[in-house]
Amino acid sequence: MKETGLDAYRFSISWSRLIPNGRGEVNPKGLEYYNNLINELLDHGIQPHVTMFQYDLPLILEDEYDGWLSPQIIDDFTAYADVCFREFGDRVTNWTTLNEPNALVSLGYDAGIGPPGRCSKPFGDCSCGNSVDEPYIVAHNCLLAHSSAVSLYRRKYQAKQKGLIGMNIFIYDILPFTNSTEDKAAAKRAQAFYTGWFLDPLYFGDYPLVMKENTGSKLPKFSENQSEQLINSVDFLGINYYAIMHVKDNPHDAPSNRRDFMADMSAKAIFPSNSTTGFYVPGFGLQEVLEYLKQSYGNPPICIHENGYPMHQDVVFDDGPRVEFLSTHLRSLLVAVRNGSNTRGYFMWSLMDMYELLSVRDTYGLYYVDFADRDLKRYPRSSAIWYADFLKGTSDSRYTKGFSDH
Repeated sequence: MKETGLDAYRFSISWSRLIPNGRGEVNPKGLEYYNNLINELLDHGIQPHVTMFQYDLPLILEDEYDGWLSPQIIDDFTAYADVCFREFGDRVTNWTTLNEPNALVSLGYDAGIGPPGRCSKPFGDCSCGNSVDEPYIVAHNCLLAHSSAVSLYRRKYQAKQKGLIGMNIFIYDILPFTNSTEDKAAAKRAQAFYTGWFLDPLYFGDYPLVMKENTGSKLPKFSENQSEQLINSVDFLGINYYAIMHVKDNPHDAPSNRRDFMADMSAKAIFPSNSTTGFYVPGFGLQEVLEYLKQSYGNPPICIHENGYPMHQDVVFDDGPRVEFLSTHLRSLLVAVRNGSNTRGYFMWSLMDMYELLSVRDTYGLYYVDFADRDLKRYPRSSAIWYADFLKGTSDSRYTKGFSDH
């Protein structure tokens, strides 16, 4: 990190590592691990940005009360957050409660392809779950757990520790597939379902109107106190942005109690692809996302937590498409900031190869990791060299034209 020129590092604390039983006794080895990491970062002039939940719930809570499906999770998550603030808040001043809960609910409780693997037919093939109702219940509990932890932080820690706290969402640049009235309306619905589902409660205290209309009685309701606690419960918004999504109108005749989240949205997602890499993302999408957030949510402070390009892990050095992706997206970010976007930080994903999405086939790392080597040796790819040069202002001019005067 130091060699690359990073001044901040974003990582997640594993609830299971810190409090293996989900509540109660803290694991001293887990505590030591994170203290060592935080201290080492600070010793090298690198600011820690901590996310408290990124998919890994202690199994005991899943077994005991189905985890995020139960309102019990709110108190347990708040108690876990309390431990984090108490133990690390003297050195950590940037906190994120949840990582992309909108992806957690759709992958984990509708399609069933992410943790905890719950879904129902015909929407997925899982041993248990209900794709019709569960995503909405889990999303509701995620939002309430977030606002509860933030309320605790502001009441007990923020004045002394002088930190910031926010939440993170996964976000697409959503565009209509054609210029038809139907596709334009579908794109707006998709924006409400993918993004507004979480952001409207955080900024306006309630779910988007179109979600209420399309879901019927499935969407839980916030009490007046819950709405008040949710509004302004983020000092900043974290976003994970990777791709443009085109949306086509896709009406469904099935009744509400036989529709999942995607069917309630009445829209079909279509992703542009490149015949060479299979992943095609022009840089303008990031600028459009930042402009959308500025216009729709009062230009909130934003931290881009993830932005990166997948390639096969066998690419040891020459990851030119990744360099192209990063350079065009950073240029797009620059244009957005010049146009008034309140973006405060940028993290690319990811520093090095890892067991990405439970495999090592496609990775995002600037640094190649030799998984066959016992010590997991790391080697800089061309993107690592380019990014280090970019941060120092000495990059290849083909990719950095237009940056020098900012």
